[in-house]
Amino acid sequence: MTREAAGFDWRPSAPWENLRRRAVLLSRLRRFFDERGFLEVETPALSAESVVDRHLDPLRVVLFDDPRTPDHGMERWLQTSPEFAMKRLLAAGATAIYQVARAFRGGERGPRHNSEFTLVEWYRVGDGYEEGMRLLDELSACLLQRGAAERLSYREAFTRHAGFDPFTLDTPRLAKWIKSRSPAVPEYSEEDRDSWLNYALAEWVEPRLGCDCPVILYDYPASQAALARVRARDGEPAVAERFELYVDGVELANGYHELLDIAAFRARTATNRQARTDDGKPSLPASPRFEAAMEHGLPACAGVALGFDRLVMVAVGARDLSAVLAFPDERA
Repeated sequence: MTREAAGFDWRPSAPWENLRRRAVLLSRLRRFFDERGFLEVETPALSAESVVDRHLDPLRVVLFDDPRTPDHGMERWLQTSPEFAMKRLLAAGATAIYQVARAFRGGERGPRHNSEFTLVEWYRVGDGYEEGMRLLDELSACLLQRGAAERLSYREAFTRHAGFDPFTLDTPRLAKWIKSRSPAVPEYSEEDRDSWLNYALAEWVEPRLGCDCPVILYDYPASQAALARVRARDGEPAVAERFELYVDGVELANGYHELLDIAAFRARTATNRQARTDDGKPSLPASPRFEAAMEHGLPACAGVALGFDRLVMVAVGARDLSAVLAFPDERA
């Protein structure tokens, strides 16, 4: 029996037409940023530090000195995003930078996930919330040619597509509403409000976003800020200045009006560490270099991370990343 007959298919999973389209889109993306004065940068895929997020799981690597003892050596992490390193560049004087990075995340496999993927990330000093959304809209129009994006708040999206206000419906009633429509929902605790909201978002809201034109979803609950600033106004619930791009029901990009307050960063990181512990996940390293950069002074800016593989998937009308990757996990 040949290796091919045994299931060892050596061919790329993506057709050549899609790989050519991928190359064209990548060239167009670089031209977009170059024309706006951005500098393309490269930062390490392996680092001693890692973004600490409840739902993002970096892959651990050991840099051994003796190949006979490969489990002994310096511990490093394949980056889930180049965020920390790029922000260190901003603190050191960079003003407008972008990167086409290889990123890695464990525990994510499926039609829209591959453990190794291409992430495009950019930051521009001086950009606020509005400017960050506008630049993302311009890039989307340039690459996908689907027209300008509709702006839709998180609250409006839930009211329109799920039929309830995510800021005022209390967690017991939210859980009851979801269970009545989806009996197979996981048993989240009543304290874990964001998991209930994320489930509702994935089931009833996301599939309806960006079907007629791209949609930029913005003003997320403050508890989902990650590293975005939080805005509070009298009489209104606090919201995170975070925005995401959706096309054909697929999330393509996640952006922030970036957090500058190191005390808030440390508090959020501590919360994420505890959540990871509660979920039974291993601890992640501290980030002294990134914190030193924040203490030195991260300039006011907006930043966005865009999943390039997903963008190509949407551009060619595919339903699975294997249609736009030469060798996904199963063939790597």
